[in-house]
Amino acid sequence: MATTNLNITVVLKRMLKLSEAAGYVSVPLKHFKTVCPVRPIEISGSPPLWDRHDIDLWIDDMKSGTEATMRANILDQL
Repeated sequence: MATTNLNITVVLKRMLKLSEAAGYVSVPLKHFKTVCPVRPIEISGSPPLWDRHDIDLWIDDMKSGTEATMRANILDQL
């Protein structure tokens, strides 16, 4: 019997569109827009994009109770 190998490469997108970012956090789009402190990045010619790493930091900070600090850190980076 012949054997077959299947090689699959999955590339996680780092930059997410608004609807993708809301889906990533598993909240409705309207709710995401009002609660997410992460500012989008505008890359020339594309719609605003949210950095998945910044969203992860925001979630981690909410879990540890330091969301306000995280907001300040993101704003300082801009």
